[in-house]
Amino acid sequence: MKGLQAALHMIYPPQCIACDALVTTDFGLCGSCWRETPFITGLVCDTCGTPLPGEGSGAPVHCDDCLVIARPWTQGRAAMLYGDKARELVLGLKHADRLDLARPAGAWLMRAAEPILRPGMLIAPVPLHWRRLFKRRYNQSAILSAEVARLAKLDHCPDLLQRKRSTGTQDGRNREGRFANVQDAVSLHPRRKMQAEGRHVLLVDDVMTSGATLAACAEACLAGGAAEISILVLTRVAKES
Repeated sequence: MKGLQAALHMIYPPQCIACDALVTTDFGLCGSCWRETPFITGLVCDTCGTPLPGEGSGAPVHCDDCLVIARPWTQGRAAMLYGDKARELVLGLKHADRLDLARPAGAWLMRAAEPILRPGMLIAPVPLHWRRLFKRRYNQSAILSAEVARLAKLDHCPDLLQRKRSTGTQDGRNREGRFANVQDAVSLHPRRKMQAEGRHVLLVDDVMTSGATLAACAEACLAGGAAEISILVLTRVAKES
């Protein structure tokens, strides 16, 4: 197998997933694109994963937003800030059929999620309305959540949640408008309720801005009997970005 892979690399050398420059391994970033990808490291908000200044003492810390907004989940993490190459990668996965990005994105998500993963967690994606799913042909959040579940060796339920109505885009809405737009828009799939009851659910999405959509999903899980919710996102829109 290794010999075959080496031969294929001679014919088709690995390329950077962001710019097509030659790299040494499959599904990697070149040095230039790596430097332009805002991976989140260091001290972060324990609730939403946004980066915070300082080093911390080991105790959970929280950003200003999470101190004033009641979040219906316990912990959260994000792999990258939404900007520069991270934004390009998310848009490629979301709108340009870049399903090859699932493998590296899954690894980045897994690295970010390690502090909040718990045994017996159920992993589920933020759902798309059926009309948007029909148009896009796939749910990018479900592709990400499946990869995280595979790497973490945890149960995955891609249709745990469903969107009861189309909410349209959240772009251009202020915080209050975003929360109002998704109110009562998500519910637990009636045939999946048994899977959520008493479970700690990890919700996965590609982007978090205000947290309105994730809050609607978390509330739907809790209303259906889930014991606890955590969240994991590929990118976090932060004030600094």
